[in-house]
Amino acid sequence: MNYEEMLAAKNDGRLNKTLLPIGEYYRVQIDGKYRAVVDIRPEMNSSIAFSGALKKECERNKTLVNRYQLHYTPVIDENGEIQQLEVESGVFLSMEQLLNENPAIVAEKGFVDNTLQALVDITTYLHGQGIKHVCYSPKSVLVRKGDHSVMLLSHGSFYLDMDDQRSLYGDDAAFVAPEVLEHGTIDDRCDVYSIGKFMETIFQRADMSMEYRKALKKATSEKPEDRYESPQALLKAVQKRRSMMHSALMLLAAVIIALIVYEIYSELIPEPVQVEYVKPAPRQATDDLLDDGFKPEDLGVVSADSLTEVDQEAQRVYQAKAEEIFRKNYEKEADRILSKIYNKDYMNATEKQFAAQSQSTIEELMKTQQKMGAEASLTPERSQLIASEIIDRITNEKKKQLKNNK
Repeated sequence: MNYEEMLAAKNDGRLNKTLLPIGEYYRVQIDGKYRAVVDIRPEMNSSIAFSGALKKECERNKTLVNRYQLHYTPVIDENGEIQQLEVESGVFLSMEQLLNENPAIVAEKGFVDNTLQALVDITTYLHGQGIKHVCYSPKSVLVRKGDHSVMLLSHGSFYLDMDDQRSLYGDDAAFVAPEVLEHGTIDDRCDVYSIGKFMETIFQRADMSMEYRKALKKATSEKPEDRYESPQALLKAVQKRRSMMHSALMLLAAVIIALIVYEIYSELIPEPVQVEYVKPAPRQATDDLLDDGFKPEDLGVVSADSLTEVDQEAQRVYQAKAEEIFRKNYEKEADRILSKIYNKDYMNATEKQFAAQSQSTIEELMKTQQKMGAEASLTPERSQLIASEIIDRITNEKKKQLKNNK
C-alpha cells in the first residue's frame, strides 16, 4: 500500500476533500483507479430551484472551452436527480489544501502573478459567455497537482435564483460580493470583489507588495461603483503600478549615476591657480645689461620666442603625438575601470555599496591619469582635461547601453 492509499484509507477512502457550494469534492478509488467526484449536497437536492439550476449548469459545462475550466459528467439516480458529478481525469486539490501543505509556494517566483493572470483569463472568458463565478474561495478554487494551474468547476451565477444565498455559500460567504448576498444587481464587478478577497488570502502567507495592496483595496470595496469595472482592469492596475515603481527606481538610479559622474568630473578638472601679485623687485645690474642690448641667447639660454618656425612645428608634432598616445592608453584603462560600476549586476547594489565602489573608482581614475600623463610628458592640467573628456564620453556610452539592454 503506497502513501496515497494509506492516506485515503485514513480518510474513509477519500483524498483531497474540499467543500464546494454545490457539494463535496474528493478523489476516490473507482475500478482500481482514483477518480475525482463531487457528491451533491442532499439538502440542496430537495430544492426545485437548485435541481433545475444544477441540470442547466451541467448542460452548459459541455460547451465551455477554456484551459482553466474543468468538465464533468452527471450521475443521475432512478428519480432523475443528479446525485454526483464525475470530474475529468487529473489530480486536483483545493488552493486551501495546497497552501496548508506548502505555504512557501507563495514566495516562489511567478506564483502570485500567474494565479491572478489565470483567474482573470478564465473569468473574462466566462463573462463573455454570460456566466459569473461569484465565489472565489480557497476551498472552491482548485489547482492541478504538479504545475499548480488554477482550475474552476462550478459557477455561482447559475444559482442566483435561490432565495438564501448565504446558506448556499456557508462559511465562504465572506468571499461573495455584498450585492449577491442581498439579491441586488449583479454584473462583472461581483467577480472583481471575490477575486480581490481570494488574492488577500494568498498574501496572508507573504508580504503584500505596494501594487497589490492598493489594487486589492479598490477591488474589495463594498460598493460596486467603487471597484474596477472588470477583472482585466484589476490586472492592468497591478501591472501599471508595478511599471511606475520600476520607472521610479530607474530614475533614482539615473540620478545617483549623474551625481557620481559630476563628482568624477569635478575631481578631474584642475582648480584655478591663485596668483599672488607682488611689487617689482628693485632694479639690478642685469637690468642694466638688458638695457645695454645684452641678449640671453649669448649665454646659451633659449626662449620660446627665439625658436625657429621649424623648431616650433617639431614641438607641436611631438606634443600632439604625446597626447594621442595618452588618449589611446587612458581611454582603454578608463573603459575598464568604469565598467566596474556601469553594469547590470552593480545597478542592483545597495546605496552604501554603490557609494563605496564609486569612490574607489574615482581614485583609480585619478591615479591612472597622473601616472599616464607623466609617462607621456604632459602637464597635469593638460592630462586632466583630456581625461575628463574621455570619462564623460565613456560614461554616456555606458548609460545608453544599460538603457537599451533593459
